Amino acid sequence: MESLFLWLLSFFTLLFVMAILGYQMMCLTDLELDNINAYDSARRINKSVMLEMIGQAVACFLFLVSGRWFMFLLSLPYLCYNFKLYRMRKHLVDVTEIYNHLEHERNRRLIKFGYMCIIVVLFLFWVIWSVAENFER
Repeated sequence: MESLFLWLLSFFTLLFVMAILGYQMMCLTDLELDNINAYDSARRINKSVMLEMIGQAVACFLFLVSGRWFMFLLSLPYLCYNFKLYRMRKHLVDVTEIYNHLEHERNRRLIKFGYMCIIVVLFLFWVIWSVAENFER
């Protein structure tokens, strides 16, 4: 039963991270289309960056605790990348330079979103596999 709880908690944490990344990409798209000013866009993105990093770290920790080593090793590079950005203080968007780095910021979040999609697909594969194994017994 605790295994199912950890699977569900991990799944919802991954969906939470993907939703935050989608929100950040939406803010950058609104800025590009001139629907929002640079200050508001940077403020919204910067509020959600730490939530994204914490959510991904929690998902990685849940994979470690539940003994899902493959999923843990798959999500570890993303955690290391987030830690590197945080340590170099490049995790926040600068309001004065947001137009100059708009393409780079959007591409970075798009790559993160794609990586999370791959993790979610593999996660669903492993969930179905483990349920099928338990059902055969």
